[in-house]
Amino acid sequence: MKLVGVCACCSGIAHTYMAREGLLKAADELGFDLKLETQGTIGVENQLTSEEIEAADAVILAIDVHIEGRDRFADKKVMEIPTGIAIKAPKQVLLKVQEELQKIS
Repeated sequence: MKLVGVCACCSGIAHTYMAREGLLKAADELGFDLKLETQGTIGVENQLTSEEIEAADAVILAIDVHIEGRDRFADKKVMEIPTGIAIKAPKQVLLKVQEELQKIS
């Protein structure tokens, strides 16, 4: 499964990167292809390309704030969750996305 997403918290520091790391580790363990962009106090890092977004099966938004460029995901299945959920239960988040995608297949 190919996924892309954005992580962004209120302060743009700790939870942004903790959510990113948790989701990436869980994706690796599950064998999912996941690319995550971060938006925070130092700006946008690992910015998603239009090709990556187009190729993705779904989008995960682990966010607590408004993000820039949300319209890029208009034609995609999007799961939005708080960063805290991504930190505490990243594997469950990814499995839920997989479950939802199987329902619509």
